[in-house]
Amino acid sequence: MEKLEDDYNIFDWWKKVVFQNYLNFGGRARRKEFWMFQLVNILIILSCSILFTILVESSSNISSAIAFVPLVFLIVYLLLIFLPLLAVSVRRLHDTNRSGWYYLFGFIPYVGGIIMLVFYVGEGTSGTNQYGYDPKKPIPDNEIDEIGQIQE
Repeated sequence: MEKLEDDYNIFDWWKKVVFQNYLNFGGRARRKEFWMFQLVNILIILSCSILFTILVESSSNISSAIAFVPLVFLIVYLLLIFLPLLAVSVRRLHDTNRSGWYYLFGFIPYVGGIIMLVFYVGEGTSGTNQYGYDPKKPIPDNEIDEIGQIQE
C-alpha cells in the first residue's frame, strides 16, 4: 500500500525526489518536497563532514586511508544527487509559475542566491498553471464536474 503525502516523513520526501523523480524536469514540486529533500541532503553532508573531521584529527591512532572514506562517500553522493537536485529545483520553480531557466539566476554573484531563495520560499501557484496541476490538490476542480457529461 502506497503512503499518502500527508503521511510522508523527511526520508519519504527524499526518496520521492531521488527514486520516483530522478530526472523528472516536468511538472511541479511543492515547497515541502523541495525543502525536505534539501534538509536530508544537508544532514548527509554535515554527517560526512563531521565524520571526516573526526577521523582526520584522530588519524594518528588509525590508518590515514580510513579517514578519507567519508570524503569519498560524500563526493560520490554529491555526484549522484546533482541531477535530482537540479530536477527538483526546476520543478519548484515551475510550481511558482517560473521557467526552469530561472535557475541560472543562482549563478549571479552575491544576489543570485538571495533571488533563488525568494523563489523557493514563495507560495506555489494555486490551481493549475502552464506546468501542470497543483501538487497540493492534484485533481483539477472541474474534472469531477465533467464526469459523465458529453464532450463537445
